[in-house]
Amino acid sequence: MSSSVRVSVLVVEDYEPFRRLICSTLGKRPELQIVGQASDGLQAVQKAQELQPNLILLDVGLPTLNGIEAARRISRLVPAAKVLFVSQNNDADVVRAALSNGAKGYVRKENALTDLLPAVVAVLRGDGFVSRGLHTEELPQAKPQYVAGRI
Repeated sequence: MSSSVRVSVLVVEDYEPFRRLICSTLGKRPELQIVGQASDGLQAVQKAQELQPNLILLDVGLPTLNGIEAARRISRLVPAAKVLFVSQNNDADVVRAALSNGAKGYVRKENALTDLLPAVVAVLRGDGFVSRGLHTEELPQAKPQYVAGRI
């Protein structure tokens, strides 16, 4: 990622302290510009359509509309946006559903401090990213280009 290129980011997380952590972590990279925040799935879809961000960080467990359904709608409305899930849900079926509904990556919240920025870089580059600890062998259709902890 070149520092001369600005990347607009929408952060969608219903737990405000964790949303602050995500924004603080992203703030370490000057090329990442947070253009909006949302705390539920419907708001995420509306803000994505309004702001047309380059990157959307999305939780799975959102009120009003879950993150997977929000990602599905966003991928139709803002096809150029790249979606990266950041969630505490480690269930293989949930990860599979997230990655098959437009997301390019999936970061476990417990790995966010180490995985978030590498995941953002990978997803913006067009690669996939799945946090270590997720059973990617069970997710052959996801075909991540890079799996944290594995090269």
